[in-house]
Amino acid sequence: MKPINPVPPPSKFASSLRLGLTFAITFSAMIGSVNALAAPRVLPVGELPQDHRLEPLKDLDGYFPFVPPSNLEAWQKRAERVRRQILVTMGLWPLPTKTPLNAVIHGRIERPDYTVEKVYFESMPGFFVTGNLYRPKGKSGKLPGILCPHGHWPGGRFYDNAKVREEIAVGAERFEEGGRSVLQARCVQLARMGCVVFHYDMLGYADSQQIPMSIAHGFSKQRPEMNAAGAWGLFSPAAESHYQNIMGLQTFNSIRSLDFLLELAEVDPARIGVTGASGGGTQTFILGAIDPRPAVAFPAVMVSTAMQGGCTCENACGLRLDTGNVEFAALFAPKPLGMTGADDWTKDMATKGFPELKQLYGLYQKPDLVHFKALNHFGHNYNSPSRTVMYSWLNKHLQLNALEPVLEQDYQRLTMEELSVWDSQHPRPAAGPDFERQLLQWWTKDARQQLEGMVGSPNQFRQTIRGALEVIIGRSLPSAGEVTYEQTLKQDQGNHWVMGGRLRQMARTEENPVVFLYPKEWNGRTVIWLHPQGKSGLFDAGAGEDYRLQPGVKRLIDGGVAVAGIDLLHQGEFLADNLPLTQTPRVKNNREAAAYTFGYNATVCAQRIQDVLRLVSFIQHHERTSKSIGLIGLKEAGHWAAAARALAGGIVTKSWIDTQGFRFENVAAIHDPDFLPGGAKYFDVPGMLALGAPGALRLSGETASGTELVQRLYTAAGAADRLTFVPTGDEAAGLDWMLQE
Repeated sequence: MKPINPVPPPSKFASSLRLGLTFAITFSAMIGSVNALAAPRVLPVGELPQDHRLEPLKDLDGYFPFVPPSNLEAWQKRAERVRRQILVTMGLWPLPTKTPLNAVIHGRIERPDYTVEKVYFESMPGFFVTGNLYRPKGKSGKLPGILCPHGHWPGGRFYDNAKVREEIAVGAERFEEGGRSVLQARCVQLARMGCVVFHYDMLGYADSQQIPMSIAHGFSKQRPEMNAAGAWGLFSPAAESHYQNIMGLQTFNSIRSLDFLLELAEVDPARIGVTGASGGGTQTFILGAIDPRPAVAFPAVMVSTAMQGGCTCENACGLRLDTGNVEFAALFAPKPLGMTGADDWTKDMATKGFPELKQLYGLYQKPDLVHFKALNHFGHNYNSPSRTVMYSWLNKHLQLNALEPVLEQDYQRLTMEELSVWDSQHPRPAAGPDFERQLLQWWTKDARQQLEGMVGSPNQFRQTIRGALEVIIGRSLPSAGEVTYEQTLKQDQGNHWVMGGRLRQMARTEENPVVFLYPKEWNGRTVIWLHPQGKSGLFDAGAGEDYRLQPGVKRLIDGGVAVAGIDLLHQGEFLADNLPLTQTPRVKNNREAAAYTFGYNATVCAQRIQDVLRLVSFIQHHERTSKSIGLIGLKEAGHWAAAARALAGGIVTKSWIDTQGFRFENVAAIHDPDFLPGGAKYFDVPGMLALGAPGALRLSGETASGTELVQRLYTAAGAADRLTFVPTGDEAAGLDWMLQE
């Protein structure tokens, strides 16, 4: 849009935006009636911001391309960020404590060239992984170890395909007996090739019933009784605020399964492979992305730029923001990665996804270590032709020395009764809602204990918590040049200018209406004023262009401080009907699992904090240097200010924040505008406040425990003298403090 007035000369506010920063929101007597607030528009009447976030949301059936960086240095930086995103969003940052496995192996079944045993062990105290262990006979020395996550076949490890004859007729299977289980078939063949194979259950399948199928994979409706303080269950807002999800539990089970495999004396730690199909393919490439121990991976019929995983066990809030399954698979580079496709969401992988993986492996000078075989004449499967491709890949890269091509032989399939690990001597463990609550509370306490241990090490604390917060919010501070400004408004108001326009981050197609108030006797400092109604919070109602400033804003302007207001997402000029947002948008999925929406789209709360960071960056990188930087966020805006300040780092030097004791853990609904997955895990709002150290902080509205924590963290950072606790209220004193040099 063409500006209404030209951008003012450097002596005007538009040339001074680097000169300082304070985020502020005022309340009660300072702002008067919320209903009376008004502000000049910066967009034409009836026009909304040109922002992609107003368009329909992305979901798991979207398009998720992978664009490899041009060099290894760029990829290594990107890989660290994506790997951290996986770990954080699945509740594995830091990794839960690895308690004793207490593994039990029993019920050996003898076959001529291999054995099958029943296994269970504790991945977390009282939480069991169950499965079968296949071992070759007649082999000596260290043997390769293979993990086999099974995927979403009916019955899981107990799967029995009654339509095997139809499979044989189309060439999908070779044997009527052995072909009835695509899962046992690969375990048997790999054992015959000399591997020790552990085939373990997904949650809710076969012997893993502590969290039932209806919750782990079929969850559809929120359970209010499972969102109680200190006693919540999976999928609840409280669990999401701690990044506790089924995908994280299953991934941790995979990690502990690898621990179990490596505890076996005969397993060679340098020759570990992982292979699964469908949901087991998801587990395969996720484990390969975050655990350095596997040497070879083969995720079948799952990696693609299309559907990313339809089950609740394959989704987590924040997991696929700005990334997807092809990039997750790429994190395994440069180790050998093999894949197959079928007539499903992987059918275009040969032209969309695999060429980019080939290009990435080329950066390592190892393009032959990534392989894809399209078998599009079959539907979704891990059938005999697909398994044959896998056998050849593992044979080559684990040095199994089997005769090529590897051909399966028939075997005697085991029944559910023969495979099950539970019997009268090995009874089933506790299960049900009470167990679910106890498991999540152990997870919560374990994470808290680990984080508490970092308090005395400011560098470790900052690295861990800030690294997590970048994922939680989905962004860090934009770099110089990423944010631009187009002015559309300029008014002379006597002792100050009112100017406004569009603040844009073009690469992301995001923009915010902003207003800047610039005193004609400017002292080199700037305030960003956050308000629940956006930039309207700067003004009292006025007639025409005669806008009256709110008393607190006028105080700052009269003191020579420039003030900026911004409409955050779904505020002010984002609203066609002027009604505040009470429930956030969701994807077209009837199941009430937050990850279906927020696994692919940032929450409104996170996006509002991103908007604040956009304005911070614009001011920071403006052509003139700021004398000081400050932040004020009171009451409803306190948690926005705390998070933005934490990610702004040393750019913010002085802050006045009133939190009202707000906690992300207490947000009661997944579509509340303040819902923030992960927001509670890292000491909640007090942890965000602590990341602002050593910046000066005037803090009010906090609980006793929150005050103690912030005090302790500031002291550990050597900044106790920069922290002041004051009662809520006394806005005049707060403004006096902010006006001090």
